[in-house]
Amino acid sequence: MSKIDEAVEIRKGEELDKQKLQEYLQHKLSGIKKEIQIKQFPRGFSNLTYLITVGEKEFVLRKPPFGAKIKTAHDMSREYKVLRLLEPVYAKIPKPILYCEEEKIIGAPFYLMERVKGIILRNKIPKGLELTPNHFKKIANQTIENLVELHNLELNKTKIITLGKPEGYVKRQVEGWTKRYYKAETDQIPAMNKAIEWMQSNMPTKATTSFIHNDYKYDNLVLDEHTLEIKAVLDWEMATVGDPLMDLGTSLSYWVEKGEKSGLEQFNLTWAEGNLTRQQIVEKYVELRNVEVENILFYYVFGCFKLGVIMQQIYARYKKGYTKDKRFAILIHLVKACAKNTENAIKYKRVNNFY
Repeated sequence: MSKIDEAVEIRKGEELDKQKLQEYLQHKLSGIKKEIQIKQFPRGFSNLTYLITVGEKEFVLRKPPFGAKIKTAHDMSREYKVLRLLEPVYAKIPKPILYCEEEKIIGAPFYLMERVKGIILRNKIPKGLELTPNHFKKIANQTIENLVELHNLELNKTKIITLGKPEGYVKRQVEGWTKRYYKAETDQIPAMNKAIEWMQSNMPTKATTSFIHNDYKYDNLVLDEHTLEIKAVLDWEMATVGDPLMDLGTSLSYWVEKGEKSGLEQFNLTWAEGNLTRQQIVEKYVELRNVEVENILFYYVFGCFKLGVIMQQIYARYKKGYTKDKRFAILIHLVKACAKNTENAIKYKRVNNFY
């Protein structure tokens, strides 16, 4: 059994027009002589990801989910632009190949990038791979070290600064995600409403500016199958320029500690023996960047709220019938789990274990 993350047959209703795609790629890329083969990477809850194989060559195609109306989260041109800007200054990305804005090819804009083979840690340790507490300690530490590397990238000479408007970033994010939540709301969840009120009253008055990934977590990292070093970071759809602590807070919201039973633990391996706690992550980040994070509680609450909104949006699309993926049926329970995490963080005034 391969430890490498593999593609499978395409889910029903998410097929691509193979003939049109083949003709387009033959026109745009040299060396595309043989018939293309298409499979799908089944994981992930946002943009759809496909494996395109042509003889010995392998590419990855990214497109928006069916029924998506959230432009900023599913803007293929922007995600492609992020990769192009990062390519000269940051090595751990898949090489971008091409961008297509013509919806007539597969029904939506898409982009193509190289495939980076490796291990992706999701909710289970891949078969054939043994991970000890020391392995997880190494993975956790290098995960934060790599986040710091991203936050330390130069912004102006690299033109990364063109990706966002850092002034007023925190306020815009709180307002924007609040609007997205109410637009996608299907159930009354009082803790989500309380989190909104709390964030509006506790926004930091000072912020620094960095390049931020905005969805940085274990299952967006490709690890070398032999060394477990990070080979590539995936899913740049929400990357921008803004307050780096917003990025850290989002990562903390995904990070489930050992012993926590929120329901979110079924989606990652951060709870496995050897991983850092959320507080230890904060301390390591502070050490590596030599910065103060006195308002980390706000950033963690925002991260939990945002994660809840993301899942609420996907659940709303499922409820409306835009996607038939049965995995999405349970997401409302995870929205409530995120809401509970905001409630506990505010109540106990800390980011650490509540359970």
